Amino acid sequence: MLKVTGGKERIRHFTRSEGITGISDEDIASLHRLKTTRYAELLPQSVELRPGVERLIDECLSRSIRLAIATTTTEANVEALDQAVGGALKLSQFEAIVGGVTVPEKKPSPQVYEVALAKLGLKPEEAIAIEDARAGVLAARGAGLRCLASPSFYTVEHDLSQATAIVDRLSDRGDGKPVTVDYLDLLSD
Repeated sequence: MLKVTGGKERIRHFTRSEGITGISDEDIASLHRLKTTRYAELLPQSVELRPGVERLIDECLSRSIRLAIATTTTEANVEALDQAVGGALKLSQFEAIVGGVTVPEKKPSPQVYEVALAKLGLKPEEAIAIEDARAGVLAARGAGLRCLASPSFYTVEHDLSQATAIVDRLSDRGDGKPVTVDYLDLLSD
């Protein structure tokens, strides 16, 4: 199911693939709201940031680098995730959080990145995306961005070959050193 992006879209895909009929858009939206509520309840018990994420955010902030989140989940889920990790994402420092409620097209459509770039007033060549899934890599590349891919437990089997570069973890780019702003600056197509 994770091959389909967007919560409501994923639910709709599941019902169709299972031959379940008679489910309205209102039913899907209701089920998605229930799922989102349950997600927020379960999150504090089961999540921690991936290694290197908080360090890279802190480095970006210390160097006055502008940050945005471009996601196909809801903005409410992003906030729930930040609360679950004790505010480690530092969401108040992000200039834009563009989520699935804001954009109708989900990844791999580049729309979420195009909106984020517009909110920041940046050209694609002035930004870089960090993604963990194929749909995200394709979205970033479709928007003209350089893209560093770092697969998660759930996406380790995804084809991320369209990314500008791939690392196992932000805490170790393969040579024992973490991904840094200087490393990101060196990435080119």
